[in-house]
Amino acid sequence: MSETGLSTGDDGVIRCSWQQGLTDYALYHDEEWGRPVKDDTRLFEKICLEGFQSGLSWLTVLRKREAFRAAFCGFDFDKVAQFGEADIERCVTDKGIIRHRGKIVSTINNARRAIEMRDEFGSLARYFWSFEPKENERPLVFDYATLRANPITPASTRLSKDLKKRGWTFVGPTTIYAFMQAMGMVNDHIEGCHCRPRIETRRLEFSRP
Repeated sequence: MSETGLSTGDDGVIRCSWQQGLTDYALYHDEEWGRPVKDDTRLFEKICLEGFQSGLSWLTVLRKREAFRAAFCGFDFDKVAQFGEADIERCVTDKGIIRHRGKIVSTINNARRAIEMRDEFGSLARYFWSFEPKENERPLVFDYATLRANPITPASTRLSKDLKKRGWTFVGPTTIYAFMQAMGMVNDHIEGCHCRPRIETRRLEFSRP
């Protein structure tokens, strides 16, 4: 990974270097990462997958995402909340996903907490976006050294603590920061990446829930 956090692909496009020049990773970088999201199912999916990613690489999870979606009913949290022991055992033996019993049980628990959250706030999106960092919490230009050195922010710490109080699991501040980056609550495409201005425009046009 370059010191600047940027790399130029075979197509001549400058991107954040974490996508490693891999076709599927670059597509995720270009078409998903950092775009603002307010769909509850996608938000729930992402926070669960970030929990599965803990201790691993996101690329590993990304390449198993369709298998995860099949195993967890498309991350429909109303359905996942009904999972019982048979479903846990089914997931534990599913070679297509990460077979970590604790993270599987966590996903079911978090689905139940998601229902409670929706009942309280009207949507998961309304809750999560209320933790969007304020302008004075973020530098005007977010450089790679900052990103690498500080994968935890005051906003991700606040959100992590509140989720834990509500009974969510596998939601530490580093995991939550990755979730916020991916779901567009911050724009952490490196200055010089072709996506950064596009994401900034999307964030300006985005209607907060």
